[in-house]
Amino acid sequence: MTPALAGEIVVAALLLASGALVLTAALGLLRLADFFQRMHAPSLANTLAAWCVALASIVHFSVLEERFSLHVLVINVLLAISAPVTTVLLARAALFRRRQAGDRLPPPLGDDAASTDRRPA
Repeated sequence: MTPALAGEIVVAALLLASGALVLTAALGLLRLADFFQRMHAPSLANTLAAWCVALASIVHFSVLEERFSLHVLVINVLLAISAPVTTVLLARAALFRRRQAGDRLPPPLGDDAASTDRRPA
């Protein structure tokens, strides 16, 4: 087996794994009931899928150029920085909308504030 063929097999396996992870994330979106539950499954699966695609790109370009190629990792670094920030902003926006609608909010994390009702005045 030539190195190019072995590289193509590894790339194909990583891309198939990435597709399976994204499909799992989509099923999580369909099956989970609440917005906060729906945020969790796709974010984890999509992050792992992005790493699979990045590894597939690294293998492909390393075999193609016959030298180790890491320039694709910049994409994952940017995802690692921006994904948590956007997740927190989405969660805060959803809490704000629930607060404005008068819904009951999840209990706060602190012990001293656990007994207070967090309904808007």
